[in-house]
Amino acid sequence: MVTEQGRPADYAQRLPKEQRVYDFLENLGISYLRVDHEPAMTMEACAHVDQALGTEMCKNLFLCNRQCTDFYLLLMPGDKPFKTKELSKQIGSSRLSFGSGEYMEALLDITPGSLSLLGLMNDKENKVQLLIDEDVLKSDALGCHPCINTSSLRIAMVDVENKLIPAMGHTPTVIHLDYPESE
Repeated sequence: MVTEQGRPADYAQRLPKEQRVYDFLENLGISYLRVDHEPAMTMEACAHVDQALGTEMCKNLFLCNRQCTDFYLLLMPGDKPFKTKELSKQIGSSRLSFGSGEYMEALLDITPGSLSLLGLMNDKENKVQLLIDEDVLKSDALGCHPCINTSSLRIAMVDVENKLIPAMGHTPTVIHLDYPESE
């Protein structure tokens, strides 16, 4: 795996949604490291990517309420377990479940396995609420996909907080999810 700075040399051959990510980051003046790889569908598959980028890939979950009227993108550390009840209580939304791939594509232009914070740039109507576990914000950088799971990016957290999220027009809700008790 080769780590490179900025957009790929074969930019014109990339999918339009990936091209939009590179254009968006460039327009914001955000620098990033990039690595191309085989499709990474799980956190375990991202272990080599983590090593190449020098940061942990963020776990991204697409959630919705029972009626499929409220949608959430949850960013959390990859090694933290997700407990629906714990999150539901913090955001005041009961009966959370995983949102369907159809909603993910319609709202964020992302297919399952490629979900990342960068998909919010496609949510012009702010239908998806951004939830960030406080431990993600403690990292120096965010590891995420550019709306496709065959590449991964490392973006400085200061740029994520001060440039990227504000430019996407989504105000994050910072939450606290506990690690399980050690035995």
